[in-house]
Amino acid sequence: MSDKKAEMTEEELNARHADKMRKKKAARDKIMATKTIEKGLLIVHTGKGKGKSTAGFGMVFRSLGHGHKVAVVQFVKGRIETGERMALERFSDLVTIKRMGEGFTWETQDRQRDIDAARAAWEAAKDLIRSREHRIVLCDELNIVLRYDYLPIEEVVAFLRDEKPEDVHVVITGRNAKDELIEIADLVTEMTQIKHPFRSGVKPQEGIEF
Repeated sequence: MSDKKAEMTEEELNARHADKMRKKKAARDKIMATKTIEKGLLIVHTGKGKGKSTAGFGMVFRSLGHGHKVAVVQFVKGRIETGERMALERFSDLVTIKRMGEGFTWETQDRQRDIDAARAAWEAAKDLIRSREHRIVLCDELNIVLRYDYLPIEEVVAFLRDEKPEDVHVVITGRNAKDELIEIADLVTEMTQIKHPFRSGVKPQEGIEF
């Protein structure tokens, strides 16, 4: 703290803070006035850190709070009972959930089975997106099946770029997002892992991982 600031009274500090915040608000309001576009976004949550699906489901729950219809297609975790899915099932009038995954690739150990499951999930996702009945369509772990080339990235990019309705938000999760997908996305967040309890021998726990 500078000597000048240290010598100021609480009243002077409060007045200085209020003036600073007024200027900041004026600058912020000026910036916000230029933001006039409203559109359905393509959102990608990727990276090695935890929280990709959590962020996607957070957007789904936020949209639900506004009374919007939402849809979720699970490309990998279809066999796992997750807390988010159980919670969403309480809003059956607003939520469509497609449990399409066969489990992680190291569990199925069957490449063709994984490819078939990925294709079925993608066709379901396309139908939900095209229908325009849902404000958000979450494609959970789509990046995983793209990483293993179970779906052609060119096909997925072409659909999202050329056929996605303007008023539908599509959220895609999973590590190792393809560069082609990142290129056409409106919003991309990369989760960075700093620490993870799994590395210390802590098993996946209810309410945290699922």
